[in-house]
Amino acid sequence: MNTIDRRHNITQLALKQGKVKVNDLSSLFNISAVTIRLDLKFLANKGLLVRCHGGAIATNLISKEFSVEQKYNQQKLIKQKIAKLACQQLKEGEAIILDSGTTTEEVAKSLSVFRRLVVMTNGLNIAHNLLHSEHFEVLMTGGTLRKKSMSFYGRQAEESIQRYHFDKVILGVDGIDFNSGITTHFEYEAMLNRIMCEVAKEIIVVTDSSKFNQTGIHKICSFDKITTIITDPNIPDNFSQALKKAGVKIVIAY
Repeated sequence: MNTIDRRHNITQLALKQGKVKVNDLSSLFNISAVTIRLDLKFLANKGLLVRCHGGAIATNLISKEFSVEQKYNQQKLIKQKIAKLACQQLKEGEAIILDSGTTTEEVAKSLSVFRRLVVMTNGLNIAHNLLHSEHFEVLMTGGTLRKKSMSFYGRQAEESIQRYHFDKVILGVDGIDFNSGITTHFEYEAMLNRIMCEVAKEIIVVTDSSKFNQTGIHKICSFDKITTIITDPNIPDNFSQALKKAGVKIVIAY
């Protein structure tokens, strides 16, 4: 098979599967991983694929990253309903992590039903909404500020989280798909999110249904790591079945 045909087949395979891996392609075409990486680099430069760790993702499945300002009014009513249900998963006196994002911002606004919580966040917008919660202990991760998402990241943020243990982490996501699980666009945010998941007993994902069958480039965790996912009634049936099979509790915000 010549180079043109091989690259065409790689593109078609990525479109069909959503994601292709270097090692799998190397075995399939019986050529070196170095050659496959060159193929993927060529296809990425043409805009046909997007490189990710260990392989590439079809461009039609990559969700666009919006700023906090752009996302603020998207699906706002649904986000508010999801937030109220997220609060029902919490207990008085618990220690939680609230990830950055607009859905988690709605969760922060809904926490006023509690008298006592410990809340750590990497989100500047989240902390702002907890200013008047005088009985809460609010912790900031610190780190480097990413203005587009109003969130902190980096070694300082990671180390600050690793010093604690939490009951629950509430995560917003950029995409959910079968190959990658839950994902986000920014590599350092994904790294911080993974640490959040490691130090929490339960992982609660809050997302509207538009994020299903979309993917960010960087994986946070697979389905079987999630404790609960809160979404709207438009969750696709195949995702609902897959999540239930993985042991995930699904809560629907009507």
